[in-house]
Amino acid sequence: MRFLADIPDDDIQWLDALAAGQGVSRAELVRRAVTAYRADVSGDAIDNAFGVWKGRADIGDGLKYQRRLRGKRE
Repeated sequence: MRFLADIPDDDIQWLDALAAGQGVSRAELVRRAVTAYRADVSGDAIDNAFGVWKGRADIGDGLKYQRRLRGKRE
């Protein structure tokens, strides 16, 4: 489905520059933005991110990993 939307010129220029940098069309960026916004508003973004690090062998115990990153002793 197609639709028309009024977008300020400076936003269009920003979209065009971003699209060129990513090698995609302006329309693809808008589709991605709608998908991301929809996931954020519906809470799916949190659900999708839950467990994303599960199975990472390089992290080990989560609390020990956090402390190591923060420079704290275990």
